[in-house]
Amino acid sequence: MPDHETGTDAFQRFNKAQGVGTVRDPYARWAELRRMGPVLEVDPREWTGDQEFMSGGQKAPEGFKIWSAVSYDAVHDILADSRNFTSSGYAITMGPVLGRTILEMDPPEHTVHRKLLSQAFSRRALESWETGLVAKTINGLIDDFAERGSADLVRELTFPFPVTVIAGMMGVPAERLGEFHRLAVELVSVTIDYDGALRASQSLGDLFADLLPGRRAEPGDDIISVLASAEVEGERLEDELIYSFLRLLAPAGAETTYRSSSNLLCGLLNNPDQLELLRANRDLLPHAIEEGVRWDPPLTGIMRMTTADVTVQGVEIPAGAVVHVNMAAANRDPARFEDPDRFDVTRKFKQHLGFAFGTHACLGIHLARMETRVLLNAVLDRLPGLALDPSAGEVFVSGQVFRAPSALPVVFETGRES
Repeated sequence: MPDHETGTDAFQRFNKAQGVGTVRDPYARWAELRRMGPVLEVDPREWTGDQEFMSGGQKAPEGFKIWSAVSYDAVHDILADSRNFTSSGYAITMGPVLGRTILEMDPPEHTVHRKLLSQAFSRRALESWETGLVAKTINGLIDDFAERGSADLVRELTFPFPVTVIAGMMGVPAERLGEFHRLAVELVSVTIDYDGALRASQSLGDLFADLLPGRRAEPGDDIISVLASAEVEGERLEDELIYSFLRLLAPAGAETTYRSSSNLLCGLLNNPDQLELLRANRDLLPHAIEEGVRWDPPLTGIMRMTTADVTVQGVEIPAGAVVHVNMAAANRDPARFEDPDRFDVTRKFKQHLGFAFGTHACLGIHLARMETRVLLNAVLDRLPGLALDPSAGEVFVSGQVFRAPSALPVVFETGRES
């Protein structure tokens, strides 16, 4: 996925900056922090590594501290409290490249716009996309390697399928799919290439501007058509607001599902007994999907700012504080989950926080679950004897902020489907 100006691979550059392939286990450090307290002040590099923390290519000032919530109860309480914890800080960090989106909105504005956007993810729409887009895309990709007996499931399946789906949901022409995916990755790379993210933002806006007039004239079932005809308090959405929402959905729809499905497959392939349990009993699929997101979510944390002095789990946090809400650490809290580092598809379900919680819970949660279910069924049906390639070395999930395996080299039987 070469950058149109530098020629470098935007995907590889982004993953490298996230520590994919190098930062294997941040959970040990997060467990250490959790033993020190449910919420505590830390150097921002505890979360970001050596990445730039602020927008515009700025690094955090010397001595700058953020608060980090690392226990389940603390993270849950913060995400449930939109009055004392605001998302408006994203206007500073992501606003310049996304525009104004629900990411930075608080209630009641957030409530109105989320309700509008949720129209694009209705049950009827999901059912239509499942058979007409998601299954077709996944099976088409598997067709390309099913007779080979080996594949890299990241590069050949989990990486390309979600972006193809979200582009199809938007009605992006097939010939612009590569451009769309590259721009989505460049956009979310704002912390490592601010100017490149701004260029990607403008280019995505231009792409959407090419599509919007046609959707206004002849609406379809795609997301752009839904936004083009939607109204907020009796008024149609302005074009720029539509572009902003689409910019948000582009990387969210592509990146999050790619990473969550890759992490789940990595857990299954490294635990062959779990994979066989799932193959023998498809009723475990919903449990497996939730366990994958709990065990290693695609995005480890999000940011909030306090609007007033507030106490969380006995810890006083001052007004105006920047708070890192570590959902991944919360999902490994032994006070909530027994033996939390173990990947177990038979684990009794408890509410995890991998999809966030409260006002800003993942808008595409039902889409993500559906995509992953279709993916797993196709992999189990069409790749009998699936196992990690024994010649490929160790395979693991890695990364500091965004997590995924670098590759999933596998072997399987050919000539038949289970």
